[in-house]
Amino acid sequence: MYVAVKGGERAIENAHAWLAEERRGDTDVAELSVAQIREQLSLAVNRVMAEGSLFDPDLAALAIKQARGDLIEAIFLIRAYRTTLPRFGFSRPIETAEMACDRRISATFKDLPGGQVLGPTFDYTHRLLDFKLAADGEVPPAPMGQTSAEPVPHVTGFLNREGLIEEAPADDSDPGDLTREPLELPADRSLRLQSLARADEGFTLGMAYSTQRGYARTHAFVAELRIGTVAVEMDIPELGFEIEISEITVTECETVNQFKGSKTEPPQFTRGYGLIFGQSERKAISVALVDRALRWDELGEDDVGAPAQDAEFVLYHGDNVQATGFLEHIKLPHYVDFQSELELVRKLRREAGSDKGQEAAE
Repeated sequence: MYVAVKGGERAIENAHAWLAEERRGDTDVAELSVAQIREQLSLAVNRVMAEGSLFDPDLAALAIKQARGDLIEAIFLIRAYRTTLPRFGFSRPIETAEMACDRRISATFKDLPGGQVLGPTFDYTHRLLDFKLAADGEVPPAPMGQTSAEPVPHVTGFLNREGLIEEAPADDSDPGDLTREPLELPADRSLRLQSLARADEGFTLGMAYSTQRGYARTHAFVAELRIGTVAVEMDIPELGFEIEISEITVTECETVNQFKGSKTEPPQFTRGYGLIFGQSERKAISVALVDRALRWDELGEDDVGAPAQDAEFVLYHGDNVQATGFLEHIKLPHYVDFQSELELVRKLRREAGSDKGQEAAE
């Protein structure tokens, strides 16, 4: 199609070689290992796993190294690799109530069974540069005994006892799978949550922030934010029972939102929900807020025209891999297209110029 780029194979190979050289950087500086990225850039690794839809810290760290720290490029690499993997079965739904929590907080109840577990968080730091890190100083070990190894109940269960919060809708149907089928609207809640979990963190954060500023009229409380490990179990037909095949780290957020009631529903609290691979609490909270905003129709609320209420806008524009591909394709040669538009503009200018000349003569 683009004849002008024919014969550029050597230039492309040279560009690849230059890219590899730039990725390596100064050879007098020790090269980063995949293990170092996995262990010391864990939040970046977690984001790549979440938005790449593949839980594998080693592969995510490798993708970050290959992408020179460009997380969207790393997410693209992980998704591309994921498509090559065979699928031989399905795991059972994870039981987050059985989570061994490294972090568990609630903004709605101060004293709750299992207690508040602050865990590893930036929330209470002063956001001052730590120059000790520049000196490669050793970090003192953290006090032991801060992890809640025993299962703890979900906070929303306390509200459920009094009927103050909507019941979680029962749905035994098999959820769709966005990694195998493209998104189509209208999308049910399971597909929306999948799409939001894979969406760009910055985009999701912006949508969530808009709901807090009045665009969607929802006021949320974090009922519970928990981060920890859960077992992944799989049914083995030959054995007749399930077995644990792995443990993964996830972040779960449940929000409660004010709801004055509608023609079909009584006044009560409503739910927002987010579940993300790894430690990714900003993303989980954002997903929960946007999830609640997208539920306006099923709850009988009015559509106030807020961006976060528009499922088509939110779901079709949040995927950073798709957005990057469409945006960056304009870097490719468009010589023929541009020449046609250039000739059109020249023609219009000539016609406009002749009309002006004719008016002046009259």
